[in-house]
Amino acid sequence: MDTAVAKAAGKALNEKYLGAEPYHHICIDNFLTPEILDGVRQDLGTLPDAESAFDRAQEKLKTSYNPERLPSYTRRVFHALNSQPFILFLEEMTGIEGLIPDPYFIGAGIHKVANGGHLDIHADFNLHKQMNVERRLNVLIYLNKGWKEEYGSSFEVWDKEMTGKVAGFVPHFNRMCCFSTGSDTFHGNPETVNHPDGEHRMSIALYYYTATWDSSRKSHTTIFRPRPNTADQVDKLVARRAHIEDALPPMLYCRIAHHLPKIGL
Repeated sequence: MDTAVAKAAGKALNEKYLGAEPYHHICIDNFLTPEILDGVRQDLGTLPDAESAFDRAQEKLKTSYNPERLPSYTRRVFHALNSQPFILFLEEMTGIEGLIPDPYFIGAGIHKVANGGHLDIHADFNLHKQMNVERRLNVLIYLNKGWKEEYGSSFEVWDKEMTGKVAGFVPHFNRMCCFSTGSDTFHGNPETVNHPDGEHRMSIALYYYTATWDSSRKSHTTIFRPRPNTADQVDKLVARRAHIEDALPPMLYCRIAHHLPKIGL
């Protein structure tokens, strides 16, 4: 897309994006030319080993695949979504200046949630440690055709006090959800995937940053919050790590942090 066209398309959506509550977000149907995502779906017929895999109470049967290890067509799609025209589209739509794409695709890529899986309500990590930049924006593009609400795993937006769901979006094919990220922008897909044919929930996920991080800020990993009156569980693992970090001098914690998962912490 021409950069001027991209900026104009984003500007036309700015008012809708900034007017969303409880934090800025937007849902756009028929976002890309369908053939683009058909090509991605074809590539995903065979997947390599996942970069990350989660099977615990808060994120169950969820795997992530870095696009640099996927076939060339899908890699090119991700590179296009990190390109200048798309960045300018996002900046105009969100009003966030100086957006930085992530060449490492940390936590991003193709996300798969298998039948029986879910991702509880959470706020995302806030610091990209390799680049020392602040996470500001998520873009999710869904890949499943014929998905129905009763199949579960809709994307949910929750209020900042975690008292109730504000909005929900079924992960329809070629639907894009974009939202600003912060320590209280709670979201997720907490309802279990329940496709009658055992189909996985598949999506494209990209994150964007700004060079606004400074030493006065405190970084955090994903913050999970249980929904009221549900069986959602408190994330005790993260709570233990936060307690250890608070109790130790920063230099000592940095030296031992990468060992904690090996001992179950």
